[in-house]
Amino acid sequence: MSEPTAGDITQLLHRVSAGDRAAEEELIAQVHQQLRRLAASHLRGERIDHTLQPTALVNEAYVELLGKSEVNFQDRSHFFRTAAMMMRRILVDHARTKKAEKRGGTREKVDLDFHTATLPVNSDLILDIDRALQRLHHYDARQAQVVEMRFFGGLTEEEIAAAIGLSTRQIKREWAMAKAWLYGELTA
Repeated sequence: MSEPTAGDITQLLHRVSAGDRAAEEELIAQVHQQLRRLAASHLRGERIDHTLQPTALVNEAYVELLGKSEVNFQDRSHFFRTAAMMMRRILVDHARTKKAEKRGGTREKVDLDFHTATLPVNSDLILDIDRALQRLHHYDARQAQVVEMRFFGGLTEEEIAAAIGLSTRQIKREWAMAKAWLYGELTA
């Protein structure tokens, strides 16, 4: 099966917004693999017996994304941006719930020039990034949104630019500044 186009997904999203249940099932079939790959990349650094598996993360995100009575996604980018926020919230909530003891003083090296499919992420790092993003949001909400879409959503700079309505060059600049700020926060 070929990779669905942005237009295909956008059309399905509009049909879902209109209440078409068949379109909802088709949408899930179209985006499931991409969301599962994204979820797996976020969970790759977790221990083997970790209780939240990629399929469970995707399913929880589906419940949040499509389980609401009013679904009104503008396009593919809006859907994946929202999915990124949902996965972030689910992972952070899960990490907080499962964290039984304080973390030690060791720090993990964080490379913010990543491709999400190759970045091992553990609960401590997710919590650290979430706290840093909350602080960044107070200084620059747009930079925090760019990081969230890039890290948790796996969107490219071009996709983020289209979703936010800025040029790719502006997003690259926002991303570079956010990385520098986060690097300082995460290594402090």
